[in-house]
Amino acid sequence: MGENNFSRELRLLTPSHFTHVFNDATPAVSPAFTLLARHNQLAHPRVGITIPKKRVRKAHDRNRLKRLIRESFRHQRHKLPAVDIVVVGKSGADKLTNEEIVSMLDKQWKKLAKRCAK
Repeated sequence: MGENNFSRELRLLTPSHFTHVFNDATPAVSPAFTLLARHNQLAHPRVGITIPKKRVRKAHDRNRLKRLIRESFRHQRHKLPAVDIVVVGKSGADKLTNEEIVSMLDKQWKKLAKRCAK
């Protein structure tokens, strides 16, 4: 499939993976998303996505946001250190255009990589 795939090993799958990140995380905050990261023991980054129904009411909006986050992560993962990342959606994220979301996430990935490299 190539180097830009989004296989199972690149995802946070269980509640314990998410809890591990939430317990001691390095944040990167924007108006639409909060990215939380914590170093892992693997050789690659992993991502988990939470878009609360309370913040983004419509399922098709939540799904669109998740697709955009996954796609952005797929393209940026080679620049990220070995961290587990949880992306949390905020209110108003569904009002942004796809281009605004992608540019915002690109800035967040860079900010997070910089903070986790320290």
